[in-house]
Amino acid sequence: MEFGKLPSIDRVDFSLPSEPAGNAHLLSGLNGNGGEGHIYLGATGYNMKPWIGKWYPAGIRDRDMLLHYGRQFNTIEHNTTHYRVPDETMVQRWIDETPDDFRFCPKIPQRISHAHDLGLHSGLLEEFLMRMDQLQVRMGCCFIQLPPNFSASQVPALNRFLRKWPGHIPLAVEVRHSSFFQQTAAAEAYFDCLSEHKVCAVITDVAGRRDVCHMRLTAPRVMVRFVGNGLVPTDYSRINDWVDRLGYWYREGINAFYFFTHEPDNLLAPDLAVYTGETINKKIPEISCRWPEALPEPPKQGTLF
Repeated sequence: MEFGKLPSIDRVDFSLPSEPAGNAHLLSGLNGNGGEGHIYLGATGYNMKPWIGKWYPAGIRDRDMLLHYGRQFNTIEHNTTHYRVPDETMVQRWIDETPDDFRFCPKIPQRISHAHDLGLHSGLLEEFLMRMDQLQVRMGCCFIQLPPNFSASQVPALNRFLRKWPGHIPLAVEVRHSSFFQQTAAAEAYFDCLSEHKVCAVITDVAGRRDVCHMRLTAPRVMVRFVGNGLVPTDYSRINDWVDRLGYWYREGINAFYFFTHEPDNLLAPDLAVYTGETINKKIPEISCRWPEALPEPPKQGTLF
């Protein structure tokens, strides 16, 4: 992820913001945690040849990478759908090649998210939703990544889109324009809009844009895009802080979390996911979480001498 990338992170304050006052209303309506919770850990893609030998078995075919990804992770930030609407055969293959506990988080096609009317008059939204319905229980949470120039003044357009979005498919919204993270009536109207439609606000934790790590809860689910910096010490301390916050939200009544580990070129995302999963298991043992497991190293060839 290039968004928010800095040449140096030496002076970045990675502290998580304190709990926003606006979260109290949502959490108070959940009456604490009485149900089973799940933290789904994932990366941003599965076609990763550098993972072969450590996370994927040696010698696998490209077409089998999703199968092996699903054995390591139980969710994915599915960027494939950002570029085209999949056909029925492709979606069925996704279902067939992933285990029962796997959840897809498909990104809404760019032809919708970047259209001036958010695709409401193209027919593409209906086509996309038909394919997403096919996922049934494998659906985690769709998300729409709005373009960088989409500002808080355009919340009415977003509201029209959300009125068309079916309530049975969970949705998250990611915005990047700075106007959404200022203390203004327009910014508050954005979070109110998401709350009204029970849509969650994507939280992105990245070095160069600390404002997008806003911590606002607008639905009884959470989606976090965590951007590390090559497994430097602050990657781990930040994960520790995040697990503490997830534990608090879980105890207050949030039951579904989607946590995506980004690392440069995606190479070290599984390594960070391992640390994240192990930390969750230590600090929140009552919540369900599955994380990657490195494959055993092949035996070394003996020598004759």
